[in-house]
Parts: sequence; C-alpha cells; structure tokens
Amino acid sequence: MKTFFSVLLGYLSQRRQQRNLFILLRFLLILALMIASFSTVFHFLMALEGQAHSWITGVYWTLVVMSTLGFGDITFESDIGRIFSVVVLLSGTLFLLVLLPFTFIQFFYAPWMEAQTAARAPDHLPADTRGHVILTNYGPVDAAFVRLLQKYRYPYAVIEPQLSAALDLHDQGVRVVLGAVDDPETYRKVRVDQAVLVAATLTDPVNTNIAFTVREISPTVPVVATASAEASIDILELAGTSRVLMLASVLGQALARRVIGRDARAHVIGEFDDMMVAEAAAANTPLVGRTLREARLREQFHLSVAGVWERGMFALAGPDTRISEHTVLVMTGTVTQLDAYNQVFQTYKATPGAVIIIGGGRVGRAAARALDEAGFPSIIVEKRPERVRDPSRYVAGDAADLEVLKQAGIDTAPSVLVTTHEDDINVYLTLYCRRLRPDIQILSRSTLERNVSTLHRAGADFVLSYASMGANVLINLLRRGDILFMAEGLHVFRLPVPPSLEGSTIAASAIRGQTGCSIVALKSGGKQIVNPPPQSVLEHGAEIVLIGGSESEERFLSQYVSS
Repeated sequence: MKTFFSVLLGYLSQRRQQRNLFILLRFLLILALMIASFSTVFHFLMALEGQAHSWITGVYWTLVVMSTLGFGDITFESDIGRIFSVVVLLSGTLFLLVLLPFTFIQFFYAPWMEAQTAARAPDHLPADTRGHVILTNYGPVDAAFVRLLQKYRYPYAVIEPQLSAALDLHDQGVRVVLGAVDDPETYRKVRVDQAVLVAATLTDPVNTNIAFTVREISPTVPVVATASAEASIDILELAGTSRVLMLASVLGQALARRVIGRDARAHVIGEFDDMMVAEAAAANTPLVGRTLREARLREQFHLSVAGVWERGMFALAGPDTRISEHTVLVMTGTVTQLDAYNQVFQTYKATPGAVIIIGGGRVGRAAARALDEAGFPSIIVEKRPERVRDPSRYVAGDAADLEVLKQAGIDTAPSVLVTTHEDDINVYLTLYCRRLRPDIQILSRSTLERNVSTLHRAGADFVLSYASMGANVLINLLRRGDILFMAEGLHVFRLPVPPSLEGSTIAASAIRGQTGCSIVALKSGGKQIVNPPPQSVLEHGAEIVLIGGSESEERFLSQYVSS
C-alpha cells in the first residue's frame, strides 16, 4: 500500500489530473470574483437605502443568499434591492448548489479516489526481489500454478494490464503487478533479470511478443511458453523461449496412456534417475483375483507396487490389496525389472474393439496419435463437420445421439475418452456413457479443477485436469524433475531427507502411517536404491522419492519440511 504523499505526488504528476485541478481552480476563482462583486453591489445598494454595513457583513449576506439559507436578518426595502437579491439567489442556486459540487466531484474527488484505488495495485516489485516466478496471465493453468508456488514457497508475481482485474486479484490475495505484458518497462519493474522463470500462457502471438520483450531485458532468464499450434513452436523458439509446451498434446497423450485394455505391459510414465514409475493394467491377466502377496511381483521381478488405481481412485498398495479386472498397478523399478515384467505379460492380448474418442479437437487428436503409435485402433466422434479429416477414422455427429455412439462402436469399445473443452458437456457425456455401458472404462478431461470430483461422480474412471496438468508441468520445470504428475491429485516427488528423519530407518520413521506417503527410492552417496527395504537408514544428505496424493504430500511437507 502506497503512502498518502506518494499517492498525492502520483496524482499531481499526471497531466490529466493537472488539467482537472486547473479547471477546478479556475471555477473557484470565478466564484470568488462573483462573491466579491455581489458584496460590492450590496454595499452600494444599501448606501442608497441609507444603511451602512461592514465589508464582512456584505460577504456574509452574499453567502447566506447564494446558499439559499435566507436568515432574513439583513434585507433590502427597495425594489431594486430585492431584484438584486433574486439575482444573487438564482446565481447561488446555479453556482453553489449545482456547479460547485459537480465540478468538485468531477475534477477532484473522483480522480483522487481513482488514484487511491489505483495505488492499491502495485506497479513494481521491491528492488531486492529475486528467485521469483513471473506469470503473464491468470487463467485456470496459472491459478493452479500459483497454488503450487505457494505450496512450495516460491515467490511470484502476476502481471495484469487491467486495473479492475488487478484489484480483483489483489483482493483475492494474489500478488499482482499492474503493467502491460508487451512493455519492457513492466519487466524491469518486476525484476525479470532476478527471476527464476517467466511463464507465458496467453495466445501464441502474444507469447511470442512476451518472449521477445523479456529477452530485451534479460538474455538468461528461462522463459516457458504455451503453444496452441505446432507451427508456433519454431517462432516462439526464435523469439527466445526456453521451452515451448503444447499442453493439449500432453493431456491427450496422458489420457491415451491410461487406457485399460490396450495391453498388459508396464508403460513408463516418469523417471527419477534410474528409477522408473510405470502403470500396468491387470485386465485379462492371471493377476486378476489375487492379492499382491499372492501375485509375488517383488519376488519374481523385484518390482514394488506402490499403489493401485481402481476406477479412478488411487490407494497405496499393501500385501492384502486385491487385484480386479479394473485395477491399474502403479509400479516402481529399474528398466531391467520392467523389461522382465513385460516379457511375461506382453503375451496377454488387448481387449478387442476400437477406443472411442469424443471430441476431435487438439486433445482428442493427440490421444488418437498416441494410440496409433502404440498400435491400438481408435475412432473419433466429432460434432463439427469441418473437423472431420479422415472419414474412415471419424464419425460425424453428436455424441449425445445413441445412433452416433453405436456407429462408433460403443457396444464393443474397451474405453471412451471424453475430450471436449467444456466441462458441462464432459459431465453430460460421461454420465450418458456410464448408463449405456456400466462396464466400460471412461477417461475424461476437465478444464477446471473444481469439476474433477463432479466428473468422478458422473462415472469417470480417470479424470485429468487441463489446469492441474499444465501447472504440474510448469512446477516440474521449475524444480527440475523433482515432481512427477501422475494423475489428478497423485504425485511422485523427491526431496532431501528432512533433519527430523535423519538416522532413523524407513520402518521406524512411520512415514506411510503418519502422512500417507510411501518411500519408493533412496539416494545416498551417489547411488540410488529403488524400492529400498524397510531397514534402510535415512542418512544426512540423502534424498528420498515418495509417492502419495496431494493431501498426503501436504501432510508430509507440513510435518517434516515446514518444521
């Protein structure tokens, strides 16, 4: 919040406010001359009537009559005096009761209040600000990113060009800076040369301008930009962008990767050095119906099952966890261990039938390409005819029409991907598909985080939020691979052993019981142990890799890191 004097100086330094003050002062001068003139005429007319009054009395009478108070203690007896009183009265009504309040409010009070309001939105960051993240927008992805920055205690600033929007964000507790995203002076004021990341998430042309403008101030700060079209990638890189993200493609690939029934192989979804995190569908394999103790995956392949997905719900795995037809195993291990698993389970064939993709936009097409690369058929249902590119791969029509879904193969499809960009439509179609096929796997896209739970209630097995995925990709770039976003609300994260845990064994630390997180790797002395035994000691300077839900991660950070 700026001080009174800084607001006053800022107010007086504006050319528009200087003009307003000049108009107000000119009006006050005219009003003062009018009062002086009326006071002089008052003395002249009173002298004609044989009355004598002081000059103060003349000013007093003029103000009383002009303000229509009309005390009546001093009056004219002649007609000309009373005509003069009427003229003074009408002049006062116009100038004092109408023009003076209007002029004062229009040319001083309203601009002053605007200046005070504008002062609530900062237009710069302190000179000692460093190690911060600069955001050029505050959309769904940026809002989710800000929550992660606050969670991991990174300072940040959001650039907002509109004063009203900046004030709204300020009132919400968002650290905002008022300025234009294409103005080099804005980036000087937000100390871009001392920042650790600039995130540009607007349109491709605007992101190009942002990157080019930032490079004018700082040639080294990392600039991450989102892109809607592949053709924009080269242009953004030429403008100075360090990394270009096509979030629609990332989301489509993630949805395709989680399709059950493609095969029974373990598919790697992330890695930490030599530790791989993979998902494997148990459908159509001998694992169905067994517990993890009976499956003996650790004994056979030295793999650790960190958790299981069961119709969109993640749970940490235990020896008595039972595997069903809908179970997806989340495993950790080395490349060699996963290869050994795949050698055994690659013989189990995929579920027949093409995967149905509802929505032929960027996300839907990216999912189709990912399935094609994996060798699995898919068909896209698209309502807009201009998006139909290959009639043999598309079904044109409304997915809410039963005949259209039957033409796409809803009766035999193993999975349905709902990929439209409107959450309301996704909830509608998810609910419809679940009623048509209670046994089908439904994967849905959510644009806003708040609709994830609604889609789960509608019947979706997996929901991936566009906002959450974009935010997690950005935080992963910022933390250089210390976080792996697996699905909505499930993370694998790496951090140094907290001081309070140093010297204890994994079993004695009771991390899993207290926080809900499970240690899947331990790195000490330059060597990483994947799936460390419970008796492993957590030494000073070592790193641990944990898996858990968002709430479990927050409990761990609050209990061990924050303290």
